[in-house]
Amino acid sequence: MPRGRYDFYRMLYDKRAITKTNPDDYLPEHVGLQPYITIEIFERLQTAFREYRKLAQAAQPTDPVEQAIIFYAGWLGHYVADGSQPLHTTINYDGWVAGNPHGFTIAHGIHRRFESDFVSRDITATDFASLVGSPHKLADPFGEYLHYLGVSHALVERVYELDKLKAFDGAGAPDALQFTQERLAASSQMLLDLWYTAWLQSAE
Repeated sequence: MPRGRYDFYRMLYDKRAITKTNPDDYLPEHVGLQPYITIEIFERLQTAFREYRKLAQAAQPTDPVEQAIIFYAGWLGHYVADGSQPLHTTINYDGWVAGNPHGFTIAHGIHRRFESDFVSRDITATDFASLVGSPHKLADPFGEYLHYLGVSHALVERVYELDKLKAFDGAGAPDALQFTQERLAASSQMLLDLWYTAWLQSAE
């Protein structure tokens, strides 16, 4: 388990122990742990890559560990892709529930309209492929992943603004298309960089 995730769990349980009102609000299942599970899977992938190197060097069968690598790489992709979607970083994940001075929708459905309906209908991988560059090694995978989530979180209101303008309807407004392509490219780049970093670190 990454040291940071261990410290985070300990902090939650310490906070729960001293909280008099609704202490269960601090149970891990009620708190966002997205970056911690993502890095845990990254480390599992790195370990599988290391085992692959070891077996290949010894001229032993690698089929089982190759299957594990494919599984961890795909599992990692699930969480990294989720992290690029701003509504996965907020309590306003499907209708605005905080103070609402801009009159954003409070009804459920925005999450599906943006993430599923709009993307499936109006965007393909070739639309944003040119925005994804070559992989590079992350010096601090956990820190850089937190920054990635922070950038995503800063765009929560932008999703609601576009929805309010009905920019996700039909063929989609140009602003909505560009915004979504950039989000998809960001997740693709982060995933590519994490895969590449796991491979390189597996040799260390």
